[in-house]
Amino acid sequence: MDKILRKGSHTVSRLTCHIVWATKYRYKVLKEDIQSRCRDLLIQICDAENVTILKGAIGLDHVHMHIVYSPKQMKASLFFIQFKNQLFLEYEEKQI
Repeated sequence: MDKILRKGSHTVSRLTCHIVWATKYRYKVLKEDIQSRCRDLLIQICDAENVTILKGAIGLDHVHMHIVYSPKQMKASLFFIQFKNQLFLEYEEKQI
């Protein structure tokens, strides 16, 4: 695996995080268009936040991501709160 080092004026860092997000009660709802939209949203959020995705997989009931981020960026929990809020709002509008 290629090591990605982020260099500041006085620091060199490589912060990685393995994130796993599961649906409530492990319901298998991440399929077809929802799964593809999840992938698009995750890539969009990572690009906006300057986060590098090393590996990622979306199952029917969970999401795995291995990411690299800088020390100034948000924590993983805030990252997934943003992801879940956007996904929920989009599919809530479709159901109404």
